[in-house]
Amino acid sequence: MPSVVRYDTSAATSLSDRWRGWRDSLLASAAFQRWAAACPLTRPIARKRAAELFDLCVGFVYSQTLAACVQLELFEGLRAGPCDVATLASRAAMSPDAMVSLCEAASALQLLERRGAARYGLGPLGAALLGNPGIAAMVRHHAALYADLTDPVALLRGQDSERRLAQYWPYALDKTGDALTRDSVAPYTALMAVSQPMIADVVLAAYPLSGHRCLLDVGGGDGSFLMAAARQAPQLRLQLFDLPGVVAIAQERLAKAGLADRVTITPGSFYDDLLPTGADVISLIRVVHDHDDDAVARLLAKVRAALPDNGVLLLGEPMREAAGGADGVSAYFEIYLRAMGQGRPRSAARLRDLLHAAGFSQVRVLRTRIPLVASVIVAKS
Repeated sequence: MPSVVRYDTSAATSLSDRWRGWRDSLLASAAFQRWAAACPLTRPIARKRAAELFDLCVGFVYSQTLAACVQLELFEGLRAGPCDVATLASRAAMSPDAMVSLCEAASALQLLERRGAARYGLGPLGAALLGNPGIAAMVRHHAALYADLTDPVALLRGQDSERRLAQYWPYALDKTGDALTRDSVAPYTALMAVSQPMIADVVLAAYPLSGHRCLLDVGGGDGSFLMAAARQAPQLRLQLFDLPGVVAIAQERLAKAGLADRVTITPGSFYDDLLPTGADVISLIRVVHDHDDDAVARLLAKVRAALPDNGVLLLGEPMREAAGGADGVSAYFEIYLRAMGQGRPRSAARLRDLLHAAGFSQVRVLRTRIPLVASVIVAKS
């Protein structure tokens, strides 16, 4: 057996820490900051860092500007073309001066654009938002998150008395679903439904289902992902597993889509119930990151048990350390899931470890069109 060479990394780590300490002390120096802003070689970097720090300081104002535009349906009102301030103010029941403030702020964020004197039209980001209603739905539901973040330190210390976001996601408080009614799950189910098409497009482009015969979507909500899969693969049999209050909504929606004869719906909770068998591919779309490691380990073991030999698990969700904005994904979901009371964002490497522990092999990370929206992992049983 060849010998294993082990390297002592303590010296390298110490050197790295010393270098970073020197860098940090330099960047914290007001004198160095003045010099960097004046020197032609370092001025672009200094300005970029200053802008980034400013964005961090005032980001809440940016998000609330977007929230106001969404609540007032400003983008929809400009879909047909530019409009004058007086008309926009009248629609929003506010003064023209207040509307100018909102439009100017939104224009600075590329949500709107000035179109002559006292007229505004859609900006590139506002127009893009119109094409993706899931973003507007997320913005509306952020009111619950912002309420929880009124005192972020209290949230992190567990001293907050009421979590509005956890109430928005009712399964975070009732994992079995026994006490959940259709009305109590309707808000989060509707949010998932409006945002699911974009996720489904990204996931199914990375892993087409044309080679499979039956798909089980665990935590499938109102059936939006199944409907997208059915359009892509007309031969595919469909199964859906979710909480009883949720599947009642899915049954109606799938029937309206003409899929009643292709789908089998099973109510249950993966915390307490076994998953139905018969599928050769099982999907977990935006499910795993909502749960803690112990729950995920149990879920993956149940998926493994429900799959036949060489069956496939299709896992799609935002992940750490993916390309294209993953730092933002990590920052957002670390705090968002803390407010929800469970779950965590994970890297592909961490998910691979959990999959291997559950008995999966041939774990592959697939490229996706928009990693910020979702990354994809497939694993064989």
